[in-house]
Amino acid sequence: MSETPEWPRTAVVGAGAVGGYFGGMFARAGAPTVFIGRKHFTDAVNSKGLVLDKLHGQDRIRATATVEISAVRDCSLILFCVKANDTSATATQMAPFVRPDATVVCLQNGVDNADQVRAAANVTAVPAAVYVAVSVPESGRVKHLARGDLIIGPPSERTTQLADLFGRAGIPCRVSDNIEGELWLKLLRNCALNAISALGHARYGDIAQNIDAKQLMEDVVDEVLAVARKARVVLPGVHDRQSGMAAAMELATQMADAFSSTAQDLNRGRPTEIEALNGYIARRGAELGVPVPVNHALFTLVKLAERTVSI
Repeated sequence: MSETPEWPRTAVVGAGAVGGYFGGMFARAGAPTVFIGRKHFTDAVNSKGLVLDKLHGQDRIRATATVEISAVRDCSLILFCVKANDTSATATQMAPFVRPDATVVCLQNGVDNADQVRAAANVTAVPAAVYVAVSVPESGRVKHLARGDLIIGPPSERTTQLADLFGRAGIPCRVSDNIEGELWLKLLRNCALNAISALGHARYGDIAQNIDAKQLMEDVVDEVLAVARKARVVLPGVHDRQSGMAAAMELATQMADAFSSTAQDLNRGRPTEIEALNGYIARRGAELGVPVPVNHALFTLVKLAERTVSI
C-alpha cells in the first residue's frame, strides 16, 4: 500500500477571508500551516482556533497564527492572499525570509500579481484564478458561501503537483495552458460585477435580475474585451459581448447571495482592490488607445466612495 505523501509546511500570507478559507482547508486536511495576518485575526485564531463556517456545518481548526512575515522562512509553500494593492510591498517584506525552493501561489484578484512577486522576491510565483465567495463575519471565523476552486498554470511538473496538493486539501484545482486568458476572464467578471455590487449595495443575484444593471455590465464587458483584443489576450470561451455577459452572469448566478469583495471592503471602511480591476482596464485602455469610459467611471466612483467611508 502506498503511503500518503507528506504535506509541505505552508504559510498563508494575508490571512483574511480568502487566505482563511484556503489555508483553513489545508490545515483541516493535516498540512502544517501558519497564518500571517492582522493582529485581531491572529489573536482570535491563536486563542480559539480558526472557524470554517461551511454550507454543511462548522469546523473549528487548531492553527498557529502570527503577525510576523518572517514566519514564512521554514515554508516551502506560500499561499499569497494579500490585497492586490499590497502585492509588491508585501513580497518585498517577505523576500529576505523566503526559502529559495519555495513556491508562492498568488490567490488574488488582478492579472499581474505573480509578475510583481517574482520581481520583488526573486521566487517561483504561480498565478491563480480564484473563484470563491467568502466573508469574515468576525475575527477568526470564515463564512463560505459558494464555490472554492482554482485555475493555475502554465502546465509544468510543479503546477501538476500543486493541483494534486490542492485536491488533497479538498480544493478543486485545474491546470490551464492559457492562464493569462483565465486571469483576464476572472478580471472581466470582476469588472462587470464588483463595482456595481459595491456602489449599488447589491448582491450578485440582485444585479443579475436588474435590467439597467445588466445594460451597464454589457458596456463594461465590451470595453474589457476591446482592451483584451488590443493586448492580444484570448479569453477562453469568450469572444464577444454575448459570451462575455454569459460568463459574468454565470458567476452572478453561482454566487447570488454574495456581495462583491469590493462591497465588503467599502462596508468595512477598508481600501478596495478597484485599482487592480476596473482601474487596471482604465490604465491599460489609456496605454493602448482604447476608450473605456464606463470602467473609468466605475473606478472613479469607487475611489471616491473609499475616501468618503474613510473620513
